[in-house]
Amino acid sequence: MSQKVFVTGVGMIPFAKPGASAPYHEMGALAARAALEDAGIAYEDVEQAYVGYVYGDSTCGQKALYGVGMTGIPIVNVNNNCSTGSTALYLARQAVQSGAADCVLVLGFEQMSPGALASVFTDRAAPFDDFDAVTDRLVGRAEIPLALRYFGGAGLAHMEKYGTPLEAFARIRAKASRHAVNNPLALFRKEVSAQDVLDAPEIWPGVMTRLMACPPTCGAAAAVLVSESFAKKHGLRADVHIAAQAMTTDRPSTFDADDMMRLVGYDMSREAAQKVYAQAGIGPDDLDVVELHDCFAHNELITYEALGLCPEGGADKFIRDGDNTYGGQVVTNPSGGLLSKGHPLGATGLAQCFELTQQLRGSAGARQVEGAKVALQHNLGLGGACVVTMYRA
Repeated sequence: MSQKVFVTGVGMIPFAKPGASAPYHEMGALAARAALEDAGIAYEDVEQAYVGYVYGDSTCGQKALYGVGMTGIPIVNVNNNCSTGSTALYLARQAVQSGAADCVLVLGFEQMSPGALASVFTDRAAPFDDFDAVTDRLVGRAEIPLALRYFGGAGLAHMEKYGTPLEAFARIRAKASRHAVNNPLALFRKEVSAQDVLDAPEIWPGVMTRLMACPPTCGAAAAVLVSESFAKKHGLRADVHIAAQAMTTDRPSTFDADDMMRLVGYDMSREAAQKVYAQAGIGPDDLDVVELHDCFAHNELITYEALGLCPEGGADKFIRDGDNTYGGQVVTNPSGGLLSKGHPLGATGLAQCFELTQQLRGSAGARQVEGAKVALQHNLGLGGACVVTMYRA
Protein backbone atom coordinates (compact mmCIF):
# COMPACT_ATOMS: atom_id res chain seq x y z
CA MET A 1 0.00 0.00 0.00
CA SER A 2 1.37 3.40 -0.96
CA GLN A 3 -0.50 6.56 -0.07
CA LYS A 4 -0.01 10.11 -1.27
CA VAL A 5 1.43 12.28 1.51
CA PHE A 6 0.40 15.90 2.02
CA VAL A 7 1.93 18.66 4.11
CA THR A 8 -1.22 20.08 5.64
CA GLY A 9 0.31 22.25 8.35
CA VAL A 10 3.63 23.93 9.11
CA GLY A 11 4.92 26.01 12.00
CA MET A 12 8.12 27.83 12.83
CA ILE A 13 9.32 30.29 15.46
CA PRO A 14 11.89 33.08 14.95
CA PHE A 15 15.45 31.80 15.28
CA ALA A 16 17.66 33.36 17.95
CA LYS A 17 21.26 33.51 19.11
CA PRO A 18 22.36 31.07 21.83
CA GLY A 19 21.32 32.40 25.20
CA ALA A 20 18.54 34.54 23.72
CA SER A 21 15.95 31.81 23.15
CA ALA A 22 13.41 30.00 25.29
CA PRO A 23 14.38 26.50 26.53
CA TYR A 24 14.24 23.74 23.90
CA HIS A 25 11.00 22.22 25.15
CA GLU A 26 9.19 25.54 25.08
CA MET A 27 10.44 26.31 21.57
CA GLY A 28 9.40 22.85 20.42
CA ALA A 29 5.93 23.15 21.91
CA LEU A 30 5.42 26.55 20.26
CA ALA A 31 6.38 25.25 16.81
CA ALA A 32 4.24 22.12 17.21
CA ARG A 33 1.20 24.15 18.23
CA ALA A 34 1.74 26.48 15.27
CA ALA A 35 1.82 23.55 12.84
CA LEU A 36 -1.32 22.02 14.35
CA GLU A 37 -3.12 25.36 14.19
CA ASP A 38 -2.04 25.82 10.58
CA ALA A 39 -3.34 22.34 9.76
CA GLY A 40 -6.60 22.97 11.61
CA ILE A 41 -6.41 19.87 13.79
CA ALA A 42 -5.94 19.04 17.45
CA TYR A 43 -3.02 17.15 18.95
CA GLU A 44 -5.49 14.35 19.70
CA ASP A 45 -5.76 13.74 15.94
CA VAL A 46 -2.03 12.94 15.68
CA GLU A 47 -1.21 9.22 15.59
CA GLN A 48 2.61 9.34 15.67
CA ALA A 49 5.32 11.95 16.19
CA TYR A 50 8.95 12.12 15.06
CA VAL A 51 11.12 14.63 16.89
CA GLY A 52 14.62 15.67 15.84
CA TYR A 53 17.40 17.29 17.87
CA VAL A 54 21.17 16.82 18.14
CA TYR A 55 22.30 18.34 21.44
CA GLY A 56 20.16 16.98 24.23
CA ASP A 57 19.53 14.01 26.46
CA SER A 58 17.36 11.08 25.49
CA THR A 59 13.60 11.67 25.15
CA CYS A 60 13.77 15.44 24.77
CA GLY A 61 11.03 14.92 22.20
CA GLN A 62 8.69 13.71 24.90
CA LYS A 63 9.56 16.69 27.09
CA ALA A 64 8.63 19.08 24.27
CA LEU A 65 5.44 17.34 23.18
CA TYR A 66 4.13 16.62 26.66
CA GLY A 67 3.67 20.39 26.83
CA VAL A 68 1.29 20.10 23.87
CA GLY A 69 -0.59 16.98 24.91
CA MET A 70 -0.22 13.55 26.49
CA THR A 71 -2.16 11.12 24.37
CA GLY A 72 0.09 8.07 24.61
CA ILE A 73 1.12 8.11 20.94
CA PRO A 74 4.52 6.80 19.79
CA ILE A 75 7.14 9.58 19.93
CA VAL A 76 10.35 8.71 18.10
CA ASN A 77 13.48 10.75 18.86
CA VAL A 78 15.83 11.30 15.89
CA ASN A 79 19.50 12.38 15.81
CA ASN A 80 21.30 12.47 12.45
CA ASN A 81 23.57 15.50 12.78
CA CYS A 82 22.60 18.49 10.62
CA SER A 83 20.14 16.40 8.56
CA THR A 84 18.16 15.50 11.69
CA GLY A 85 15.03 17.49 10.84
CA SER A 86 14.77 16.05 7.34
CA THR A 87 15.49 12.56 8.66
CA ALA A 88 12.50 12.92 10.97
CA LEU A 89 10.48 14.11 7.97
CA TYR A 90 11.69 11.10 5.98
CA LEU A 91 10.50 8.69 8.68
CA ALA A 92 7.17 10.46 9.08
CA ARG A 93 6.53 10.38 5.36
CA GLN A 94 7.26 6.64 5.28
CA ALA A 95 4.75 6.09 8.08
CA VAL A 96 1.98 7.85 6.17
CA GLN A 97 2.92 6.51 2.73
CA SER A 98 2.95 2.92 4.00
CA GLY A 99 -0.45 3.25 5.66
CA ALA A 100 0.94 2.78 9.17
CA ALA A 101 -0.53 6.16 10.14
CA ASP A 102 -2.78 8.79 8.58
CA CYS A 103 -1.69 11.84 10.58
CA VAL A 104 1.87 12.38 11.81
CA LEU A 105 3.55 15.33 13.51
CA VAL A 106 7.20 16.11 12.72
CA LEU A 107 9.10 18.45 15.03
CA GLY A 108 12.69 19.68 15.11
CA PHE A 109 14.39 21.95 17.62
CA GLU A 110 17.81 22.87 18.93
CA GLN A 111 19.09 24.80 21.95
CA MET A 112 22.70 25.50 21.02
CA SER A 113 25.75 26.91 22.76
CA PRO A 114 27.91 29.75 21.39
CA GLY A 115 31.00 28.95 19.35
CA ALA A 116 32.14 26.07 17.16
CA LEU A 117 30.48 22.66 17.37
CA ALA A 118 32.23 20.20 19.66
CA SER A 119 31.87 16.59 20.79
CA VAL A 120 30.01 16.05 24.04
CA PHE A 121 31.46 12.62 24.83
CA THR A 122 35.24 12.58 24.99
CA ASP A 123 35.75 9.13 26.53
CA ARG A 124 34.99 7.12 23.35
CA ALA A 125 35.64 7.07 19.62
CA ALA A 126 34.09 10.07 17.87
CA PRO A 127 31.98 9.51 14.75
CA PHE A 128 34.16 12.06 12.95
CA ASP A 129 37.51 10.39 13.58
CA ASP A 130 37.74 9.11 9.99
CA PHE A 131 36.71 12.51 8.61
CA ASP A 132 39.29 14.24 10.77
CA ALA A 133 42.05 11.92 9.58
CA VAL A 134 41.34 12.69 5.91
CA THR A 135 41.07 16.41 6.65
CA ASP A 136 44.36 16.41 8.53
CA ARG A 137 46.02 14.73 5.56
CA LEU A 138 44.47 16.84 2.79
CA VAL A 139 44.11 20.21 4.49
CA GLY A 140 46.14 20.43 7.68
CA ARG A 141 45.48 23.78 9.40
CA ALA A 142 44.86 22.22 12.80
CA GLU A 143 44.43 25.68 14.31
CA ILE A 144 41.11 26.15 12.46
CA PRO A 145 37.91 24.60 13.94
CA LEU A 146 37.04 21.33 12.25
CA ALA A 147 33.71 22.31 10.67
CA LEU A 148 35.46 25.23 8.97
CA ARG A 149 38.26 22.96 7.79
CA TYR A 150 35.76 20.46 6.38
CA PHE A 151 33.71 22.89 4.31
CA GLY A 152 36.42 25.47 3.74
CA GLY A 153 38.58 22.61 2.50
CA ALA A 154 35.80 21.57 0.12
CA GLY A 155 35.55 25.13 -1.18
CA LEU A 156 39.32 25.30 -1.58
CA ALA A 157 39.26 22.04 -3.55
CA HIS A 158 36.69 23.58 -5.90
CA MET A 159 38.81 26.72 -6.25
CA GLU A 160 41.89 24.70 -7.12
CA LYS A 161 40.07 22.34 -9.51
CA TYR A 162 37.97 24.88 -11.42
CA GLY A 163 39.60 28.25 -10.75
CA THR A 164 36.62 29.41 -8.69
CA PRO A 165 37.29 32.85 -7.18
CA LEU A 166 36.72 33.72 -3.53
CA GLU A 167 34.23 36.29 -4.75
CA ALA A 168 31.85 33.50 -5.78
CA PHE A 169 31.33 32.55 -2.13
CA ALA A 170 30.91 36.23 -1.23
CA ARG A 171 28.22 36.59 -3.89
CA ILE A 172 26.33 33.65 -2.36
CA ARG A 173 26.39 35.26 1.07
CA ALA A 174 25.28 38.60 -0.33
CA LYS A 175 22.40 36.88 -2.14
CA ALA A 176 21.37 35.18 1.11
CA SER A 177 21.22 38.54 2.86
CA ARG A 178 19.05 40.07 0.13
CA HIS A 179 16.58 37.21 0.50
CA ALA A 180 16.59 37.33 4.31
CA VAL A 181 15.56 40.99 4.36
CA ASN A 182 12.05 39.73 3.61
CA ASN A 183 12.02 36.91 6.17
CA PRO A 184 10.82 38.02 9.63
CA LEU A 185 11.88 34.66 11.10
CA ALA A 186 15.53 34.95 10.02
CA LEU A 187 18.24 35.77 12.56
CA PHE A 188 20.21 38.14 10.30
CA ARG A 189 18.15 40.48 8.11
CA LYS A 190 20.71 43.16 7.24
CA GLU A 191 21.65 43.26 3.56
CA VAL A 192 25.36 43.02 2.83
CA SER A 193 27.27 43.31 -0.43
CA ALA A 194 29.79 40.85 -1.81
CA GLN A 195 32.49 43.37 -0.95
CA ASP A 196 31.21 43.53 2.65
CA VAL A 197 31.59 39.76 2.82
CA LEU A 198 35.13 39.88 1.43
CA ASP A 199 36.04 42.66 3.87
CA ALA A 200 34.77 40.72 6.91
CA PRO A 201 37.37 39.26 9.31
CA GLU A 202 39.22 36.33 7.78
CA ILE A 203 38.79 32.89 9.31
CA TRP A 204 41.01 31.21 6.73
CA PRO A 205 43.02 33.62 4.57
CA GLY A 206 42.12 33.30 0.92
CA VAL A 207 39.44 30.73 1.65
CA MET A 208 36.82 32.01 4.10
CA THR A 209 35.67 35.12 5.93
CA ARG A 210 33.40 35.15 8.95
CA LEU A 211 30.31 36.10 6.94
CA MET A 212 30.66 32.97 4.80
CA ALA A 213 29.81 30.73 7.77
CA CYS A 214 26.38 30.22 9.31
CA PRO A 215 25.93 31.04 13.02
CA PRO A 216 25.01 28.62 15.82
CA THR A 217 21.33 29.25 16.42
CA CYS A 218 18.41 28.18 18.59
CA GLY A 219 14.96 27.54 17.19
CA ALA A 220 12.19 25.11 16.27
CA ALA A 221 9.97 24.19 13.33
CA ALA A 222 7.30 21.57 12.68
CA ALA A 223 5.06 20.02 10.04
CA VAL A 224 1.93 17.89 9.96
CA LEU A 225 1.80 15.14 7.31
CA VAL A 226 -1.44 13.41 6.40
CA SER A 227 -2.79 10.89 3.92
CA GLU A 228 -5.15 11.91 1.15
CA SER A 229 -8.05 10.07 2.78
CA PHE A 230 -7.43 11.80 6.13
CA ALA A 231 -7.30 15.21 4.44
CA LYS A 232 -10.60 14.57 2.65
CA LYS A 233 -12.32 13.18 5.73
CA HIS A 234 -11.38 16.19 7.88
CA GLY A 235 -11.60 18.87 5.20
CA LEU A 236 -7.89 19.74 5.42
CA ARG A 237 -5.86 21.52 2.79
CA ALA A 238 -4.09 19.21 0.37
CA ASP A 239 -2.36 21.67 -1.92
CA VAL A 240 1.24 20.60 -1.19
CA HIS A 241 2.41 17.01 -1.35
CA ILE A 242 5.75 15.24 -1.06
CA ALA A 243 6.27 13.92 -4.57
CA ALA A 244 9.57 12.12 -3.93
CA GLN A 245 12.16 11.68 -1.23
CA ALA A 246 15.50 9.95 -0.81
CA MET A 247 18.04 9.56 1.96
CA THR A 248 21.62 8.51 1.37
CA THR A 249 24.65 7.85 3.54
CA ASP A 250 28.35 7.69 2.77
CA ARG A 251 30.01 5.34 0.31
CA PRO A 252 33.74 4.45 0.17
CA SER A 253 34.38 7.46 -2.10
CA THR A 254 33.81 9.72 0.91
CA PHE A 255 37.17 8.64 2.29
CA ASP A 256 38.95 7.00 -0.67
CA ALA A 257 38.72 9.75 -3.31
CA ASP A 258 41.16 12.15 -1.61
CA ASP A 259 38.65 14.90 -2.34
CA MET A 260 37.36 17.29 0.32
CA MET A 261 34.17 17.89 -1.68
CA ARG A 262 33.35 14.20 -1.43
CA LEU A 263 34.33 14.11 2.23
CA VAL A 264 31.62 16.67 3.00
CA GLY A 265 28.90 14.80 1.11
CA TYR A 266 29.03 15.75 -2.58
CA ASP A 267 28.42 12.16 -3.66
CA MET A 268 25.63 11.68 -1.09
CA SER A 269 23.90 14.83 -2.35
CA ARG A 270 24.23 13.87 -6.01
CA GLU A 271 22.93 10.34 -5.44
CA ALA A 272 19.96 11.48 -3.33
CA ALA A 273 19.03 14.11 -5.92
CA GLN A 274 19.23 11.66 -8.80
CA LYS A 275 16.98 9.22 -6.94
CA VAL A 276 14.41 11.95 -6.30
CA TYR A 277 14.43 13.12 -9.91
CA ALA A 278 13.90 9.54 -11.06
CA GLN A 279 11.05 8.98 -8.59
CA ALA A 280 9.29 12.19 -9.60
CA GLY A 281 9.94 11.79 -13.32
CA ILE A 282 11.31 15.33 -13.67
CA GLY A 283 14.75 16.93 -13.58
CA PRO A 284 16.52 19.95 -12.14
CA ASP A 285 15.38 22.15 -15.04
CA ASP A 286 11.81 21.76 -13.77
CA LEU A 287 12.51 23.21 -10.33
CA ASP A 288 11.14 26.62 -9.38
CA VAL A 289 12.59 26.99 -5.89
CA VAL A 290 15.22 25.20 -3.80
CA GLU A 291 16.12 25.32 -0.12
CA LEU A 292 19.59 23.78 0.21
CA HIS A 293 22.08 23.24 3.00
CA ASP A 294 24.27 26.35 3.02
CA CYS A 295 26.01 25.83 6.38
CA PHE A 296 28.88 27.61 4.61
CA ALA A 297 28.74 29.55 1.35
CA HIS A 298 31.19 26.96 0.07
CA ASN A 299 28.69 24.15 0.56
CA GLU A 300 25.98 26.05 -1.28
CA LEU A 301 28.29 26.44 -4.26
CA ILE A 302 29.26 22.78 -4.54
CA THR A 303 25.65 21.74 -3.90
CA TYR A 304 24.50 23.63 -7.01
CA GLU A 305 26.54 21.14 -8.99
CA ALA A 306 25.63 18.08 -6.89
CA LEU A 307 21.91 18.80 -7.42
CA GLY A 308 22.42 19.30 -11.16
CA LEU A 309 21.38 22.96 -11.11
CA CYS A 310 24.47 23.66 -13.20
CA PRO A 311 27.27 21.55 -14.73
CA GLU A 312 30.27 20.48 -12.66
CA GLY A 313 32.66 23.40 -12.61
CA GLY A 314 29.86 25.75 -13.71
CA ALA A 315 28.86 27.17 -10.33
CA ASP A 316 30.74 30.46 -10.67
CA LYS A 317 29.02 31.23 -13.99
CA PHE A 318 25.67 30.12 -12.52
CA ILE A 319 26.14 32.67 -9.73
CA ARG A 320 27.45 35.49 -11.94
CA ASP A 321 24.52 35.03 -14.34
CA GLY A 322 22.06 35.44 -11.44
CA ASP A 323 20.60 32.00 -12.06
CA ASN A 324 20.43 31.29 -8.31
CA THR A 325 18.02 34.10 -7.45
CA TYR A 326 14.82 35.87 -8.51
CA GLY A 327 14.62 36.34 -12.26
CA GLY A 328 17.12 33.54 -12.89
CA GLN A 329 16.90 29.82 -13.49
CA VAL A 330 15.86 28.78 -9.97
CA VAL A 331 15.53 30.70 -6.71
CA THR A 332 17.82 29.17 -4.11
CA ASN A 333 17.23 29.73 -0.40
CA PRO A 334 14.53 32.42 -0.60
CA SER A 335 14.38 32.19 3.20
CA GLY A 336 17.94 33.51 3.44
CA GLY A 337 19.20 30.00 4.06
CA LEU A 338 21.27 28.89 7.01
CA LEU A 339 23.70 31.73 6.35
CA SER A 340 21.09 34.35 7.26
CA LYS A 341 18.28 32.41 8.90
CA GLY A 342 20.58 30.46 11.23
CA HIS A 343 21.17 26.75 11.72
CA PRO A 344 19.56 25.17 14.80
CA LEU A 345 20.56 21.67 13.74
CA GLY A 346 17.45 19.67 14.55
CA ALA A 347 15.11 22.38 13.25
CA THR A 348 16.84 23.15 9.95
CA GLY A 349 15.12 20.53 7.79
CA LEU A 350 11.68 21.47 9.12
CA ALA A 351 12.42 25.17 8.60
CA GLN A 352 13.18 24.33 4.96
CA CYS A 353 9.87 22.46 4.76
CA PHE A 354 8.11 25.50 6.27
CA GLU A 355 9.58 27.83 3.64
CA LEU A 356 8.86 25.60 0.66
CA THR A 357 5.31 24.90 1.80
CA GLN A 358 4.68 28.65 1.98
CA GLN A 359 6.19 29.08 -1.47
CA LEU A 360 4.01 26.40 -3.06
CA ARG A 361 0.94 27.77 -1.31
CA GLY A 362 1.71 31.20 -2.75
CA SER A 363 1.78 32.69 0.76
CA ALA A 364 5.45 33.67 1.11
CA GLY A 365 4.77 37.40 0.86
CA ALA A 366 7.68 39.49 -0.38
CA ARG A 367 9.76 36.30 -0.73
CA GLN A 368 7.28 34.68 -3.08
CA VAL A 369 8.72 32.94 -6.12
CA GLU A 370 6.21 33.72 -8.86
CA GLY A 371 4.29 30.67 -10.05
CA ALA A 372 6.20 28.21 -7.86
CA LYS A 373 4.88 24.68 -8.42
CA VAL A 374 7.91 22.41 -7.89
CA ALA A 375 10.30 22.74 -4.93
CA LEU A 376 13.36 20.82 -3.78
CA GLN A 377 14.76 20.54 -0.25
CA HIS A 378 18.37 19.48 0.41
CA ASN A 379 19.53 18.84 3.99
CA LEU A 380 22.99 17.45 4.64
CA GLY A 381 24.47 16.00 7.83
CA LEU A 382 28.20 15.40 7.64
CA GLY A 383 28.93 11.84 8.70
CA GLY A 384 25.21 11.18 8.92
CA ALA A 385 23.05 11.47 5.86
CA CYS A 386 21.76 13.57 3.03
CA VAL A 387 17.99 13.88 2.62
CA VAL A 388 16.49 15.36 -0.55
CA THR A 389 12.74 16.01 -0.70
CA MET A 390 10.66 17.18 -3.65
CA TYR A 391 7.37 18.95 -3.11
CA ARG A 392 4.71 19.73 -5.72
CA ALA A 393 1.72 21.98 -5.59
